[in-house]
Parts: sequence; C-alpha cells; structure tokens
Amino acid sequence: MRDIILGADRRIGECIKWQADVHLRGQPRELLPEEQHASLMFHTGARIPGRHPRLEGTGDTSRVMKIGSTAEADAARPDLERIVRAWCDWRESERGVGGAAKKKPVTKAAARRSR
Repeated sequence: MRDIILGADRRIGECIKWQADVHLRGQPRELLPEEQHASLMFHTGARIPGRHPRLEGTGDTSRVMKIGSTAEADAARPDLERIVRAWCDWRESERGVGGAAKKKPVTKAAARRSR
C-alpha cells in the first residue's frame, strides 16, 4: 500500500508522525498494521471529493480502507490511486492556485532565529 500511495501522485510526501507512517504533507493518513489486515485511515476522508466505495465509515470525519493481502492491495490499486489524486486535488484547491500554502510574513527576529 505504501508503494501505491507514494507512486500515485507527485504531491505525496512521507514522514513519521504519531509513531506511524504518514503520507501527504499537511493532512496525514496512517497505515496501521493489524492482525488480519492493514488499515489505511484518512483523517478527514469524509471530505474527499467524489465517490470512493472502498472507503469505510459513516461519520463526519475519517474514512478507512482495509486491505487483507498483497493481492487485495494490487486489486485496490486503481481505487487507491484515484483516492490519493482526489485528496491531492482537494487539498491543493484549498490552498489556492499552484498549491502553495499561504505563508505568513517572516519577521526579522524569526529570520535571525532560523539561521
């Protein structure tokens, strides 16, 4: 699943946060190993535009995709890539043209501290 996620869109990054793999800077998704499957949690997955039948959940916030095997991950690849691209498009549209986050002006004192 990790390879599928990272290969789905150039806007995906990777970091360790909350002691779990997290992808997509600014809006994490976790890959949590479990006994019978891997759970891929989209923290604000309910807001991802489009219809994504593989995502489970009915609440206002998160959605989960459960994958039970490598074969199942391979079968889910097109759906997972579509979800990742929809996520990236949505997050980029929230940031504005070009996907750049609006930055606060840097004060002289902050600039000195960062040197």
